Amino acid sequence: MSPQTVSITIDQSSAVAPFEQVRTQIADQAREGALPVGYKLPTVRGLAEDLGLAANTVAKAYRALETDGVIETRGRNGSFIAAAGDAADKEAAAAAESYARRVQRLGLDRRAARTAVEDALRATYGAED
Repeated sequence: MSPQTVSITIDQSSAVAPFEQVRTQIADQAREGALPVGYKLPTVRGLAEDLGLAANTVAKAYRALETDGVIETRGRNGSFIAAAGDAADKEAAAAAESYARRVQRLGLDRRAARTAVEDALRATYGAED
C-alpha cells in the first residue's frame, strides 16, 4: 500500500485565489479521508515550491485550515491533519447557536430565521436538486 500524499492542483486561470484552492483541496482530502488524522503536511516552503506559489500564499492557506480546525501546527514539528470531522461539527454547532441568538435579538421569528439560512445556503452551495 502506498503512503498517502497531499495532491493539489492550482488552476491559474481560476477566479478562485490560489490560497483558497490550497485550503479547499486540503480540507476536502481531510474530510474524505484521503489525508488521515495525523498525516504530516509538507512544510509551507516545500509545498509552495512544489506548487510554484509564494510561501505566504501557502502560509495563508495553512492559517485558515488551522483556524477551521482541519490542521494543527505543532511548532517546529510541522502541521498535521486534525480530527477534522469533530472540529467542523463543533464549529458548525457554535456558528448555528450564535446565529440563532443573533436573529432572536433582531426580532426575527423562526420562519424568517430559517428563510435567511436557506437563502444563504442556496447562495453558497447552489440550488438543490
